[in-house]
Amino acid sequence: MVKAIRIHQHGEPEVMQYIDIELPPPAPGEVLVRHTAIGINFSDINVRRGGFYYPEPMKMPLTPGNEAAGVVEAVGEGVDDFKPGDRVGYVGMFGPFYHFTGAYAQKRIVPAGRLVHLPENISDRQAAASMLKGMTAASIIEHMYPPKKGDTILIHAAAAGVSLLLVQWVKHLGANVIGTAGSQAKADVATAHGCDHVILYRETDFVAEVKRLTGAGVHAVYDGVGKDTFVKSMDCVRPFGKLVNYGNASGHVPPIDLLACAAKGSLSVCRPAVSFQISKTEDLRRNCAHFFDLVGRGVIKVEISKTYPLSEAVQAHRDVEAGKATGSLLLIP
Repeated sequence: MVKAIRIHQHGEPEVMQYIDIELPPPAPGEVLVRHTAIGINFSDINVRRGGFYYPEPMKMPLTPGNEAAGVVEAVGEGVDDFKPGDRVGYVGMFGPFYHFTGAYAQKRIVPAGRLVHLPENISDRQAAASMLKGMTAASIIEHMYPPKKGDTILIHAAAAGVSLLLVQWVKHLGANVIGTAGSQAKADVATAHGCDHVILYRETDFVAEVKRLTGAGVHAVYDGVGKDTFVKSMDCVRPFGKLVNYGNASGHVPPIDLLACAAKGSLSVCRPAVSFQISKTEDLRRNCAHFFDLVGRGVIKVEISKTYPLSEAVQAHRDVEAGKATGSLLLIP
């Protein structure tokens, strides 16, 4: 028996229960992983709420979570690239992040093709706090809008998990960063990680301030907030610029009239799906290795603002939804 978080219906954080579950031994091609750190992501909250992602009912009961690190305890027949004692991490199973969740548990059976070996200079907590966020950031920077030296990028909620990685990565590539934040404390975090300017959006009209700071507007917007910021951000972008939405913390972005993109300067809009960044085992391992190299060399610092016992997942979700988090949060089994 192992402890896990289970939900039997969608709803508020209180629908999550800390219970005992049984795990079978690993089948051929599978690995039993004892978790040492579990990542908390907004996709977990979306799954718990039952919103944003899935048009059909999810199969209940389910255990949330897509990301964790730990130690191999046993391997199934045919697994030759992992052995008991190996330090490993994973991010997602197969398909979108509302499918095949299950990380909020002390242990989990994982297909060997979903695991990556953790480098010696990357801790379990760093990996669990950053793999999904790092792959999301990589999909934006490498495929949606690669920032060039001298560009100016607007990053919303700059002290949040993915955004804080983006801030550092964009600065490393030589671009300027304007961030938005909801409090001075969060603004200080964003500044410490590389933001050139931070706009307190609750006190200042961020559109007007971006125009004041740039004149012509920014080259691109990276937006994980969604409904409250994306459409407004169209007025922040210079002609032929790009807006990238990668999250919906405030809700789905409403439908956009393509003619509005033309009228506001021949803008491009896009939405990455990180599952395509990691769908194949070779892509997952290559992309994680590249990201871990940036972390290991100190180019990107993984900011872990708070950890919670696994049994306190309810409180962790409350804190995320209340906007109390900066950087990454973890559950510790």
